[in-house]
Parts: sequence; C-alpha cells; structure tokens
Amino acid sequence: MKMREKHACFDVKTENHLYKIGLFAQMNHTTVKTLRFYEDRGLLYPAFVDEENGYRYYTLDQMATLHQITALKQAGFTLDDIGHILTGGEQESLLQRKKAQLLEQIAELTHQIAVIDTYLCDKTASLNTPVLVKTLPACIVATVERTIESYDNLFDVMPEMGAEMERLGCECALPEYCFTQYLDSGYQEENVRIRACEAVTKLQENSDTLQFYELEETEAACIFHKGSYADFPKSYATLLRYIEDNGYEITGNIRESYIDGIWNQDAEEDWLSEIQIPVRSR
Repeated sequence: MKMREKHACFDVKTENHLYKIGLFAQMNHTTVKTLRFYEDRGLLYPAFVDEENGYRYYTLDQMATLHQITALKQAGFTLDDIGHILTGGEQESLLQRKKAQLLEQIAELTHQIAVIDTYLCDKTASLNTPVLVKTLPACIVATVERTIESYDNLFDVMPEMGAEMERLGCECALPEYCFTQYLDSGYQEENVRIRACEAVTKLQENSDTLQFYELEETEAACIFHKGSYADFPKSYATLLRYIEDNGYEITGNIRESYIDGIWNQDAEEDWLSEIQIPVRSR
C-alpha cells in the first residue's frame, strides 16, 4: 500500500501483525497525537481502521516509514517535502538543496561565534577609546538626499554627488570634511534615508541633485573609529555611554565623518572615521 493512499477496512486481520495505535506509538517513542497528525497530513495512514469503533492499527513494516519521517524532520525538511519524498518524488534535488541551506546556516553561526570570540579576546576593544567633546565649526555643505537599499550602498551616492559638484564648479573646503547623516527616526534594515554632505567654500543655488546648507557651529561628542564600518556599533556604544554618564543630551543629527577609506586605503583595518553627535549639557 502506498503511504498516501487512503486506508481500507479489512474483513479479516491477524492480531499478531497489527498493532493498536497506542502500542505502535509506544514502540516508536512517539505519541498518538503525532500519528494522528501524520495521518491528517497524508504521510502515514493506518494499515487498518475498525469500522465499528474507529480503532487504528499499524504494521511493523510501517515503522520504517515512521522512522524516515522522523529523520527527515530532524534534518529540517518541511512536511510537504517529506510527503514528496515518501511518494517517490525526486529526492536528490531536495537533499542537495537542504544540504546547501544547512551549510549556509553553519557559515552564519561560525561568523557569529567569531564575533563573540573577538569580544572575549580583545582586551583593547573600542569601549576604551577616548571620547572628546569639541566644537564643530560652522560650515557650508553641499548635500544629496537619497533612500538607499542598505548601508552597503552608502558610497554608491558619492560618484553622482561628485559629478554634480564638478559640473557646478563647487570647491571643497580645506581641510576636507565629508560626512553622512541618517534621516530616519530609528534604525532601518533597508530603504535607509541618508543625507551625504561635503563641506564647500561657498553657498550656491540648489540644483536638481544638490542642495546647499549653512551649518552653525555646534558642540559635539566625538570618537575616532578605526577599521570596518560593520564595527561602528562598538564605537557608538562607547560614545552614547559617555554622553549619558557625563550629563549631556543629544541636540542634532549624528554625523559619520569619513577621513580615510576604500578610496585611499587598501586595507580595511586602516579605514579611519569619526562619529560626531551634537550635544549640550543638561
């Protein structure tokens, strides 16, 4: 009998070869509820159902099918996939796909373990990096506002911005001051609203791409960050802790200033940024 065929009621049965559902469940270390569920899903029908009392019976041969279902569930297959396999569907592609998914999960877990090990082993983590409260001078900035797919696309905005600045004859201020502001009220995984800013020497008329602003002088709590932008949360933790512990409150949009990066440094560990948070004393 195929597993997905409906069970039939037999006129004759041999007690030695048929096991009530409770005993069959006990022999296989499962529950009657589970066997009922598998029946409802069409994975494992009873070999016999008594019409008079509805008692369900199974055979020893069905233990192999039950064990296969259990093993495939432990491997992470869905019940739909298991049903496909039990009815003779293509197994190779399903098994290869599941193997690939498991390898991806292993890679992700390995990365998470590496991050934890970094925190455990790094005795000079950025939590010890000094914070400086300083005055950010007034400046004029050329800006581009965009919604980017994710933070990985942050610097995709820069070539367009640079080309428009060159077309308008903008002259960058010295020392160079390039930073990003995030315009969303909270953290966004995707569709991130940003304002890319570059300090320039004079205020000009806005174009379709660029807008110009005058930024006032402001006090800011600042911290230098060396290395990957993916590690920014460590430096943010240090900076925000300092602000809270020293009686400051945040007064404006955070600025992420890029000093050295992929444009002039080959090694990611040599990238240098400064996170600047406008503050005032409470």
